[in-house]
Amino acid sequence: MTSFVHVDQPATHPGVARAEAVIDHIRVARRSFDGARGLAALLLAAIVASLLVVADKLMSTWNDGGLLVAWLVLWGVAFAAIAFFAGTARSLAVRALSAMRAAARRRAAARADEQFMAYAKLDPRILRDLQAIASRQEADTVEEPVLAKRSADAATPTLYQAMRRVNLGQYY
Repeated sequence: MTSFVHVDQPATHPGVARAEAVIDHIRVARRSFDGARGLAALLLAAIVASLLVVADKLMSTWNDGGLLVAWLVLWGVAFAAIAFFAGTARSLAVRALSAMRAAARRRAAARADEQFMAYAKLDPRILRDLQAIASRQEADTVEEPVLAKRSADAATPTLYQAMRRVNLGQYY
């Protein structure tokens, strides 16, 4: 006599599923993180702090009778600076971060090219392919002005062709 045992075992471990969910959440958070926002806040704080220092230096010569007015002027300068320079600081931060990212991409591409060339020096097949590509590019640059002139001549329609297109466009 044969008996069968049916055991329902989960296909995934609950701890592994939770860990994968946490890792996916961290990936999504990293993609949505915008470093320009923090840099803009830092630049804005620096601009406001410098304006407040200048305003404090100007008000330090006043006597104690105008202390409340000086305090109000100081905070007025602070809020005006925040309102006035917020967009500028944000755009400056975005440009700075994009420039840093572009420089990092250029450095990575240069590093990859150096590694590829070092490997190509060891492998004669790759070196021959690179030499063939270089000779083809030299041949293409010689023929390019002639082809460019021909394509420019062909791309410019005659007056008859242009009027025919306009007239056909009215009917179809």
